[in-house]
Amino acid sequence: MERERAAYEGAPLAARLTWLTALRLLVLTIFLVVAAFTYLGGFTSGGFSSLVALTTVAAAYGVAGIYAAFLRIRRALPSIARAQLVTDQITWTAIAYITGGATSGATSLYGLTCLTGAILLGLRGAAVAGAAGAAAYAAMCAAFVLRWIPVPPDQPFDAYETQGSDLLYPLFVNVMAIVVVTLLAAYLAERLRTTGGRLVQATARAEQAERLAALGRLAAGLAHEIRNPLGAIAGSIELLRTGGTLAQEDQQLCEIIERETKRLNELVSDMLELSRPRVPAMEPMDLAATIREVVVLASHSGRGGDVDVRYEGPATAVVVADPGQLRQVVWNLVRNAVQASSAGMAVVVGLAREEGQGYALEVRDQGRGIAREARDRLFDAFFTTRSHGIGIGLAVVKRILDDHGFSVSVDSVEGQGTTFRVLLPERVAQLDAAASLPVSERLPRSRATL
Repeated sequence: MERERAAYEGAPLAARLTWLTALRLLVLTIFLVVAAFTYLGGFTSGGFSSLVALTTVAAAYGVAGIYAAFLRIRRALPSIARAQLVTDQITWTAIAYITGGATSGATSLYGLTCLTGAILLGLRGAAVAGAAGAAAYAAMCAAFVLRWIPVPPDQPFDAYETQGSDLLYPLFVNVMAIVVVTLLAAYLAERLRTTGGRLVQATARAEQAERLAALGRLAAGLAHEIRNPLGAIAGSIELLRTGGTLAQEDQQLCEIIERETKRLNELVSDMLELSRPRVPAMEPMDLAATIREVVVLASHSGRGGDVDVRYEGPATAVVVADPGQLRQVVWNLVRNAVQASSAGMAVVVGLAREEGQGYALEVRDQGRGIAREARDRLFDAFFTTRSHGIGIGLAVVKRILDDHGFSVSVDSVEGQGTTFRVLLPERVAQLDAAASLPVSERLPRSRATL
């Protein structure tokens, strides 16, 4: 939710302030012209109400000019927005004063400013506008009762309510209207903010899907062409290595070629897995057994020989998932942790049951950690923090977990290591059904190859 909100708030406040300032001045001018001919019989030279109206318009334009100067330097924009909201409510109060006082139709403009505040600053903006409007209107009513301001001399006295008992009802109704409009505006602004953030996120996902589709077409065409030469290279190197005719140095070169061939094969597999997703085939599986298999494999491949990879957790842990895909998740996380570790460090794969939440899988390394600014993009395709790699493994992890409805989080301290945490929620009904099956049927071995 925070990421959605931040995406929506990326819209420049200065642009919204500029447009709403212009719209406010337009509404003010139109409303004063209509009010002049409806209430005042036209602008008359020396008329009290006409003087108040013209002064209000001039002051509004003058203040708008000051705000425009601040907008040009783009400083303290939230404070400028709040100042505009308060100024607007005072302006509408001046208009209400010359067009009927507490019972004037101009009081509806208070709600317009509340909507403006919600658009500019969300809940806080609506609250500032609502509080300023209610305070300005209540002050005008109190000023009439206390005789601090007179009824405009060029307006009919009977059109104004100046007694406390007569002002209670319009005061209550208008203040309640301001409160309701404020709450509604704040609610709608929050919904719009959330929807805007989701729209940005959906657009980003659509763009990523297009890139993955293009990658899928490319990967599907190249996979066969790449894997055939890789297979031939691997087979030839194995024959050379076992022929007994190579010197020790040549043996080491063959091992390097064999290791890099495996790495290329893993890269091709990751590209295919990312670009051609499939619906998970959900069934009961023993996650603990799968983790132990991955740990053994990781300890004897790549850099696993100089990094201590171990498992800490229960002997059996039955979850409902796609066995092959979940195995791929564990393998990618362990491989990523090993690659982030230096010789002599440890990678711990932990599994623990959390009451009411299912199982928590953690892969912890002691590497250099991940910079804070890189964590938000860690699961994006083609984003990587390593000099070697193209950023596909973690993208595959995120895509598989999203398809399963599982969540993944990252906790990293620079210089101390990184922990990937996957939460596998409870599926009580499915687990109960699985428990009635024979062990050989409800704990199938993984079908995927790494």
